[in-house]
Amino acid sequence: MATTASPPRDLRPPTPVTAPPPPPGRRAARFRETLAAYCTLGPNLVLVTLFLLVPLVMALVLSFQYSTGLASPTWAGLANYRQLAGDPVFWRTVLNTAVFCVATVPVEMALGLGVALLFNKVMPARPLWRTLVYLPMVISGVATALIGTLMFDQNIGLLNKLLAVFGLPAAPWQTSGSTAMVSVVLITLWMRVGFNMVIYLAGLQGISPEMFEAAEVEGAGPWQRLRNITIPLLGPSTFFLLIMNVIYSFQVFDTVYVMTLGGPGHATDVMITYAYRNGFEGRQQGYAAAIGIVLYVIVMIFTALQWRFSRNRDTVG
Repeated sequence: MATTASPPRDLRPPTPVTAPPPPPGRRAARFRETLAAYCTLGPNLVLVTLFLLVPLVMALVLSFQYSTGLASPTWAGLANYRQLAGDPVFWRTVLNTAVFCVATVPVEMALGLGVALLFNKVMPARPLWRTLVYLPMVISGVATALIGTLMFDQNIGLLNKLLAVFGLPAAPWQTSGSTAMVSVVLITLWMRVGFNMVIYLAGLQGISPEMFEAAEVEGAGPWQRLRNITIPLLGPSTFFLLIMNVIYSFQVFDTVYVMTLGGPGHATDVMITYAYRNGFEGRQQGYAAAIGIVLYVIVMIFTALQWRFSRNRDTVG
């Protein structure tokens, strides 16, 4: 029986199929969109570069120099950072900054959430109450600190007058370290609760009322609805507020400087006030820049950890 030979197989790789180029009209439209995007972002990028990146690089370079701001700086290497490591006042300011952060961030977020839940309901004069709570945030930090100074003055302050009405002794708001820190924390809470309230209110108004109605039909009580619906859906707002509040607490300056000047005896001194005094009063600008760089690294590490935690939580959820 005769057999026919099969034709030889083509072992060459297949020719890749390329998409046809877009028509000239589409390319022109895409170019115009890209150009419009760069024109829109360009001014913002220039401002960020001039007022954020350039000062950051200059501060980093200055932290490796001896500089008084009057004469030409000289190279110091790691001397400023070695001085930081052995400076007990610097470590005291780090501790004070951490204490201030722990004392303010959770409380202002909890109070902001509570006030937002209250003002999210129908109530008489609701816009007025919202405005009153947010009003301290509109006032400048220096003005708020001046109000706090008058309230906590040991001789003519409002709080000591109220303590006297109830027969209690006057509190040493300005001469005792612990009470001085308490006064700064209380004024900060008064100023920052409104900001937290506004962010949480925006998050609450983005939650569908049907979810609460369905949970109520299923028999869920107010606490269960808060724990299982409200708080989880406010996760993005909580994450944003946590980052912003921590950054603010690490960078607090005006309230501390106006109310206590960091005293008494460095009891309320934070990293920014210590850097300010070294840079502008002690003329040790290289040392002050090193403090600022350390503060920047601490804030960036915390922000990165929070961002990583938030991404992992969203992935698991």
